[in-house]
Amino acid sequence: MTRRSCAIYATGIVCAHLLIVGIALVVAQVFQTMIHSRLKKEITLTEKSQVFESWKNPPPPVYMEYYFFNVTNPEVFLAGGKAAVKQIGPYTYREYRPRENVTFLENGTKLYALNPKSFVFVPEKSAGDPEVDIIRTVNIPFVAVMSELNSYSFLLRTFVSMWMNSLGIDIFMTKTVHEVLWGFKDPLLSRIHAMKPDVDEYFGLMWKKNGTHEGEFVFYTGEENYLDYGKIDTWNGMREMSWWSSNQSNMINGTDGAVFHPLLSRNELLYIFAADLCRSIHLGYVKDVEVKGIQAYRFAPPADVLMSPKDNPTNEGFCVPAGDCLGTGVLKVSVCREGAPIVVSFPHFYQADPKYINAVEGLNPNKEEHETYLDLQPTTGVPIRACKRAQLNIILKRIQGFPKTKFINETIFPIMFVNETATIDDDSASQMRTLLLIVTLVSNFPLLIVGMGLILLMVLVVLFCRNRQKKTAKDETAYTQVSDKPEETSETHTTQPTRNGSYIAMSPVEAQKC
Repeated sequence: MTRRSCAIYATGIVCAHLLIVGIALVVAQVFQTMIHSRLKKEITLTEKSQVFESWKNPPPPVYMEYYFFNVTNPEVFLAGGKAAVKQIGPYTYREYRPRENVTFLENGTKLYALNPKSFVFVPEKSAGDPEVDIIRTVNIPFVAVMSELNSYSFLLRTFVSMWMNSLGIDIFMTKTVHEVLWGFKDPLLSRIHAMKPDVDEYFGLMWKKNGTHEGEFVFYTGEENYLDYGKIDTWNGMREMSWWSSNQSNMINGTDGAVFHPLLSRNELLYIFAADLCRSIHLGYVKDVEVKGIQAYRFAPPADVLMSPKDNPTNEGFCVPAGDCLGTGVLKVSVCREGAPIVVSFPHFYQADPKYINAVEGLNPNKEEHETYLDLQPTTGVPIRACKRAQLNIILKRIQGFPKTKFINETIFPIMFVNETATIDDDSASQMRTLLLIVTLVSNFPLLIVGMGLILLMVLVVLFCRNRQKKTAKDETAYTQVSDKPEETSETHTTQPTRNGSYIAMSPVEAQKC
């Protein structure tokens, strides 16, 4: 056997083995299953897990951007006209949210933790100085008192209205951004506090929320089931709430938005429990995106999350009392936040009924600036970029006994909105890209084997063809002797045999007999 034949046979054997093994691994998905199994075990909230430390102390910086609606025509609104507002901001704060008092429960399958949040002003990312800039907005303590007295007698409401007028308290107030956000001593609340000490004499949208937490959480670690990774078991000792009017609405579903299970699918709905909204919301897949070279799935709340019960009957449970429902795009949360009739929505009433948008001049909802979304890396479930946007509103309407409300049209009045943003930092992004590269290479290793087998198959075909050509050429070649004399053309010599000469030439013949 020649050396060329040995090479052909060896190439064929190796090629066959690579193709058989590679195709078998692809069909059985051995390496992909191995990677998925490893991810399910590694991505858990356990002390040995690599993601545990980043869960306790999230490395990406979180920024809170506060935008306020400055009322430009309060007199017109009080006289029965349409309110006009002008957006000012942002006033940006860096948010720190470490996990504290972390305690493992039930053999490491659950985890107790507090999540205090603290805020530090970032002037270079802000539009102004919150301690200097003045805004005119709704006097929420005034509205809260009116709302509280709405069920009392007309005589009492009239007496309280006269008393508040004597104090110079009006429906609108003018304060600095810092006072409205972080608190000030309110004259109305101070007097009520003197009579009822359990009423705080200070008011602010973020009063007592700097350095405090939103409640006690118990999370699933994902040790038993990777799909439960980061899900909330209890909040403040409750597995379900009690203030909504249906069991489904009272359910505490999903995570707190910081983590999600690995191996996400485009077809699934993700659930988040928002303590500030007193409810769970779901997010659906929107599109594929890329953030810092990392492929991600974008999830966002669909329009049916805040849709009117007329269009989405599952939202009937958020009408309290039952049947007392608002329109599409708004949610009354005063049932879990005692005081004023507070309503939440997306900024500028994005995805809300046009009647709320048209009721106030100066609103311009758009998807780019006002949509809430999460960009999640599907293999690991890690949030790569997040934008949580919510608007705080208050219901203003006529209340008998308070003459200042005599002419106003009932309006869901915008106060401010917040844009909470976070994007993966460069170091974490680099580590993520490296991890995903390793996962991709290992998962596709069987395809690499099949590719090598196909290359060897092409080499085998080339070698076989070349060997065949040379063998054919050799079989079709013969050697004959010719005369050294010139060929005679006379017919008399045609029958004479040709003599051997001293020159030998090689010429092909059609056929020879042995």
